[in-house]
Formats: sequence, C-alpha cells, structure tokens
Amino acid sequence: MLPWKRAFRPLASLLLAAALATVPAATAHAATAPSSGWNDYSCKPSAAHPRPVVLVHGTLGNSVDNWLGLAPYLKVRGYCVYSLDYGQLAGVPVFYGLGPIDKSAEQLSAFVDKVLASTGAAKADLVGHSQGGMMPRYYLKFLGGAPKVNALVGIAPSNHGTNLSGLTNLLPYFPGAEALIKATTPGLADQIAGSAFLTKLNAGGDTVPGVRYTVIATQYDEVVTPWRSQYLTGSDVRNVLLQDLCPLDLSEHVAIGLIDRIAFHEVANSLDPAHATATTCASVFS
Repeated sequence: MLPWKRAFRPLASLLLAAALATVPAATAHAATAPSSGWNDYSCKPSAAHPRPVVLVHGTLGNSVDNWLGLAPYLKVRGYCVYSLDYGQLAGVPVFYGLGPIDKSAEQLSAFVDKVLASTGAAKADLVGHSQGGMMPRYYLKFLGGAPKVNALVGIAPSNHGTNLSGLTNLLPYFPGAEALIKATTPGLADQIAGSAFLTKLNAGGDTVPGVRYTVIATQYDEVVTPWRSQYLTGSDVRNVLLQDLCPLDLSEHVAIGLIDRIAFHEVANSLDPAHATATTCASVFS
C-alpha cells in the first residue's frame, strides 16, 4: 500500500466519524415506525392535500431519523407522508445514502410508484434534505419521473455538488484518493463538485418542464458549500435563503432539515402555494 493511502485511511475514518456525530443516533428503523404516523399505506389524500408527500433523506440519514421533525409536522397538517431508505451499502446499517446516486434514484422511482399505487394519486410531491434534495432530479430527468411529480422541495440540496468548505480541493494532492472514495462510498464521490455524475445531471439545464422546484438554503451551511451552489436555475424555480425569512435563524446543514420549524413552514408553503402564509421568525411557533 502506498504511504499516502495508509495516512488517508485514518483521515477518512476520522471524517466519517465526524459526519456521523452530526446525525442523530438511530432511535428506530423504518420497519418499526408507528403505523399511526407516516408510512401509513391506508392513508388516502384529501381534497385539501391531494398528493402524497415522499420524504427523501440525506447522506448518512435514513427514513426515520431524518424526518422525526418534518414528517409529524406535515402529518398533523393533513398530508399522507411517506419516506424511504436508499443507497444502502452492504454491512453498513442505519447510515444510508452512500451508494451510487443513479442507483439510489432507481430505488426512489420504485418507491414513488408504490406510493402512487397505494394512494391512488396521479402525482406525488417530493421533499428531500441534502443529497435527498438533489438525487430526485436524476429520477425526474432520466428515469421518467417528471409526469409523476408535481413539486420537488430541496432543503440544503447538493444540486451542484460541494467542496466541503474547500477540503475537496486537497484531493489532487493525494493521487488515487478520489478513486478510493468512489470505490468505497460512491454516494459521497458523486456529490463532489465537478463529478461525472453532477456533470451529467446538470448538463442541458437544472430542471425539467412540468415540475415546480423550491430550494431552501442556509448561509451557515458547512456541508454543501458554497451554499449558493444549492440554487437552481429554471423557469419554475424558487430559491429561498432561510435568513431572508428570519435573520435570527442560525441553522446549519443538519439543523435546517431535522429541527428547523421556520424551514418546515416554508416547505408547507411550497407544497400548497395557494394557501401559503408569510414565513417569519414567528413561524417557529406555528
């Protein structure tokens, strides 16, 4: 083994451990989610909320822990809410979203079909955090998802990749490092700014016709950086900065998706724009 690889492996382990420390400890698994909560396949969409909402977790997340805040928030407001696990690696429990993103998009495609068949709805709305806000765009663009989706709401999505606050700029100094990451955790490699996956995804435009897009970003994001890279360009796009809604909101990459009720309020507005109300600092009490 080359000397740099011996040094790189503990460094990679340290970075992974740090990332895991930002993710809530697994308190449940999708199979044990309460039937009275989300992933209730007896739920039928109402006239007020005619489309089921599919929640798409981020890297190192899962279908339960990522949504302990937002899923109940939407459920109590009358939505049929569902979430999936995707991007599992063999031998790695609980922490998902690490597999090749194009394959993860195939898992999303099958899950949306299952939800639409169960609910009888013609279309679904998708809400994703981090990778989960970007990955569905592959499904929409390349896997025939656009006719089945009304809106995609991305919370701190990695739409144009990340430089991890400049850390990825060090990869060229470690020959073979990027190939090693790609081989072991392809879902991470696919999100590095300039990756082949992102080049393909964003070629020819960020969006597809017929889908409404919303991006909710925070200027304190330390994972998907620079944070403006999260924004999309297109004819039916809303790019929202959390601090424009509430300058006092200090949420960073993890908090905006897990616990931030100001962001949650803006998600609800994006799902039902006809009945949207102003999102402010007071939305934390809504």
